[in-house]
Amino acid sequence: MSFSISGKTAIVTGAASGIGLAIGRQFADAGANVMFVDSNEAALIAELGEPSEEGNIRYFAGDLREKLTIANLLSATIDAFDEIDILVNGARQVEQSDALDPTDESLDRSLNQNLMPTLRLSQQVARRMIKQGEGQEEDAPRGSIINLSSIAARRTHPELLAFSIASAALDQMTRSLSVAFAPHHIRVNSIAFGSVMSASLQATLKENRAFREDIEQHTPLGRIAAPGELTEAAQFLASDASAFMTGQIMTLDGGRTLLDPVAAPVH
Repeated sequence: MSFSISGKTAIVTGAASGIGLAIGRQFADAGANVMFVDSNEAALIAELGEPSEEGNIRYFAGDLREKLTIANLLSATIDAFDEIDILVNGARQVEQSDALDPTDESLDRSLNQNLMPTLRLSQQVARRMIKQGEGQEEDAPRGSIINLSSIAARRTHPELLAFSIASAALDQMTRSLSVAFAPHHIRVNSIAFGSVMSASLQATLKENRAFREDIEQHTPLGRIAAPGELTEAAQFLASDASAFMTGQIMTLDGGRTLLDPVAAPVH
């Protein structure tokens, strides 16, 4: 099987910075058509330049919590590239929670930001993939959906209650959708990562330099991953090389989940 994704069309959300941006650029460099999606239009322009109708890169700015935004995104992608073969759900937000505060609404926000848009976008993209497959051979692959998750789904920190719950829900959604979409030959997998030098982690480390040492001490490989280190895994899941792989949570954490879960921080 081939690792090639050349000529395929991918939507990548959370693509104005960090991991999403790295994956989008990896896919574009590999010859895929890529729609970079983020709520921060200024950041998209800063990274990708002014809009262009040429080449294999486009971008779309909008709030994916709005159903109309999702519909507009699909229309824009189809207008630009005619089809959708790959979806990377990379938009995510980490915030602290107070587990003893009944008025804390961080869980509501985390589910609305990190889970529900992923579900709704995956459903709409899957419907498009099924429609594209009409007339093809019955067992031909229709597409690949890749969710970016976190090891926080399995090991938590008191201040990351909401994010941990949302991450665990995302992993279960990955498994559930993989079974639901399998008869249509659409694969759904996740990449659960540990500490990656994303924009949010960079901001955290500026405020708390000791946190970096803490992370490195609890990571067997002794460092924080660069965003680009997740891109090859994402391309594998997007390509035919993983054609028999679905419903799986691929862990990329430098070995962090192998250590004592009580002591290790999660970010």
